[in-house]
Amino acid sequence: MDRAQAKKAAQALLKWLGGEKEKRKNLLEGDEGELLYLVVSLKKPPNFKKDKPQKLQVPHPVHQYDGAEICLIVKDHKGEGHKQAKEKVAKFEKKAGITKVLGVSKLKTKYESHEAKRQLCNTYDLFLADDRVIRVLPSLLGKSFFKKKKQPIPVRLAAGKWDMAIKKACQGTYVFWSGGNCLNIKIARSNHTAEEVAENIMVGVEKLAKILPGKMNDIQSLYLKSVESVSLPLYSVVPEAQK
Repeated sequence: MDRAQAKKAAQALLKWLGGEKEKRKNLLEGDEGELLYLVVSLKKPPNFKKDKPQKLQVPHPVHQYDGAEICLIVKDHKGEGHKQAKEKVAKFEKKAGITKVLGVSKLKTKYESHEAKRQLCNTYDLFLADDRVIRVLPSLLGKSFFKKKKQPIPVRLAAGKWDMAIKKACQGTYVFWSGGNCLNIKIARSNHTAEEVAENIMVGVEKLAKILPGKMNDIQSLYLKSVESVSLPLYSVVPEAQK
């Protein structure tokens, strides 16, 4: 993996996004900037659990903690339901930055229809969830969350220090296993510099390789892209059949 190639791709993509933004001045971009994705093609799908995302700690946060509309999904029993959680969050609201606390039972009843789930997905910038309920959420949230890659980020709330746990969760990016051999990882934003994007790519790839069974040997190719751009090559290896 070549750092110079990563920076070159980042510069090209940021330049293109700058041009696109000028063309659409009437469409104001948020302070966070547009998401940039690391597209990973694997030689074969890894045997990982789909409901347990893997965290990649990157030097420049992808999720902006300050000012984001954050929804926290919590347990509903043993004193940790949404009413108790709201009371707890209220004590450090400015530190935690939580906009809404949603209990799993309320998620089941109030957001049962597809339209309700879609509206919930569109209402918040970021979704967090107690890591003890992560496995039940895919069936409750529906396809909208997965299409928009807004699956909840797991947070360890059992330890008690919610503000620190939430802040730490927001500082990383996550790998959501799809079951296939292609991954789309949020790696940076368009308001990062090319150097910062390149640094996130290098660190992100290094962290990803560590959790793959075959390490870097499991990766066929890497690309950088935004939602609407073409994929810019970062790394590739010649398939065994073509050698």
